[in-house]
Amino acid sequence: MKAARLHSYHDALKLDDVDEPKADGPFDVIVRMGAAGLCRTDLHIQEGQWAEKSGVELPYTPGHENAGWVHEVGSGVSNVAVGDTVIVHPFISCGFCIPCRVGDDMHCVNGSFPGINRDGGFADFLKTSARSVIKLDTGLEPKDIAALADAGLTAIHAVKKAIPLLGAGSNAVVIGAGGLGHIGIQCLKAYTPATVIVSDPSEKALELAKQTGADETVQVDGSQVQTVQDMTGGGADVIIDFVGEKGAIQDGIDMVRDGGFYYVIGYGENIDIPTIDVISREISFIGNLVGTYVDLVDLMTLTAQGKVTLHTSTYPLDAINDAMADLDGGRLQGRGILIPAGA
Repeated sequence: MKAARLHSYHDALKLDDVDEPKADGPFDVIVRMGAAGLCRTDLHIQEGQWAEKSGVELPYTPGHENAGWVHEVGSGVSNVAVGDTVIVHPFISCGFCIPCRVGDDMHCVNGSFPGINRDGGFADFLKTSARSVIKLDTGLEPKDIAALADAGLTAIHAVKKAIPLLGAGSNAVVIGAGGLGHIGIQCLKAYTPATVIVSDPSEKALELAKQTGADETVQVDGSQVQTVQDMTGGGADVIIDFVGEKGAIQDGIDMVRDGGFYYVIGYGENIDIPTIDVISREISFIGNLVGTYVDLVDLMTLTAQGKVTLHTSTYPLDAINDAMADLDGGRLQGRGILIPAGA
């Protein structure tokens, strides 16, 4: 099969011929890939930022936002059958450890993460597990929902945490209206009555934000912090930061009200704030690692109901490096989707 593989950090990916994975365990599921989402984490992997965390040996195949059709199953698989259309939760969890038992499968102590610490979905086929696949509602196509497996999953995970804080009359500021942000906006509107304010430097991104439900948009032009403070009467109840770099963190700290909550999703820089300010302003910072299997089921329900729509740009798998360059250069609107030949 064909797979786009990283051979050396900082280098372009190469399209290689590799062996197809096999369902050699009872709960293995082989997915014929229909689409794979392109994530900024893939850029960070290419840059070597995950080299120590992931422990992978190069070359390996990235790709952690995956959807397609069941191609082969192990002898113990009963929840899906060959031919079913599925979206793949990005984490393979064991089901037996304490985090799995309480539904916190993203912190499984025995888990693995295709596209991060083992071969992922930038390929014709992907090996995953029965615990990771969700059979899709009829009418949902892999190319239309693949990126929801991480981008959408991370967004809904953060929004669901913030629901108790976002009653009538509250304000939520979304930083970044790109591939994750435009999904987060839709989840906020689906789950809460909060006023959703979106901050982004790109006029096109802000237009997408309006199309996906933003109540107010603020362009990053040097006056964005004051504008948000004026809109919210001194600061937002919730900041949901899908950027985490290039000045976004300081903006978020300055935009959140005293006693407010800052949800960190995007990454790339450090949170730099004196501890006395955290204490005196009583700001809470909350990290968000993708989301649970149940979060992804919820997201698929919202998608089937038409309450969440993914805006995408598609590329053939052999154009992986063009897609990576477009993502890195800020030329993508919504989410980039890679489609293998024949899908």
